[in-house]
Amino acid sequence: MTFDIEPLLKRFRNSSPQELLEWALNQFGDELVLVTSFQKEGMVLIDTASRLNRPFRVATIDTGRLHEETHAFIDRVRKHYGLRLEVYFPDAEAVRRMVSEHGSNLFYYSIEARLQCCRFRKVEPLQRILKGARAWITGLRAEQWVTRRNIHRIERDAEHGGILKLNPLADWSEQQVDRYIRRYRVPIHPLYAEGYTSIGCAPCTRPVRKGEHPRAGRWWWEGDARKECGMHCSV
Repeated sequence: MTFDIEPLLKRFRNSSPQELLEWALNQFGDELVLVTSFQKEGMVLIDTASRLNRPFRVATIDTGRLHEETHAFIDRVRKHYGLRLEVYFPDAEAVRRMVSEHGSNLFYYSIEARLQCCRFRKVEPLQRILKGARAWITGLRAEQWVTRRNIHRIERDAEHGGILKLNPLADWSEQQVDRYIRRYRVPIHPLYAEGYTSIGCAPCTRPVRKGEHPRAGRWWWEGDARKECGMHCSV
């Protein structure tokens, strides 16, 4: 079944994330997957979906360069919610060739090299996650970064075969995310307490300083670059 985006946007314009998630689960079942790196937004969506009292798919990508705190937190979340978590890894041979040719920390040399690393460690595994899916769920919010300013709750994902891309928190503020977390006592990644506001691979993420944009801790050496890895938009 092919869905027209505009009627769906109108239908869910004033709906809660839970209502959108419930509709998606009813429509797609196991052909729907929530993809998360277990940041705050992803945790809100996991918690929201868990309150629907039915199975749902959750997938994540272990890039091979994650913080140890992330691994420990994933285990905690898995037990807390009883998740049937799908973990995807980069293609080992592709990574071996890349590191052999360019070194382990090639991402520091140029934006092009960093995007190559992201492609092998993130973008390609995401393609495998979405193979056979009819829709996927993300924690994207419009206010996170300039490249996300025009996202909608429901989109057609042309880069992944035209499947639906659902962003239930697209119009939420950071304050709304934090309020939900406090209200429902949602577990959050321990690195937030150390000043991180966006958590990815360990070499590519740092705490932000006072007054900096929340996404300034991503690839900080790139200055005003797009701060994207290619999973959610072409770069």
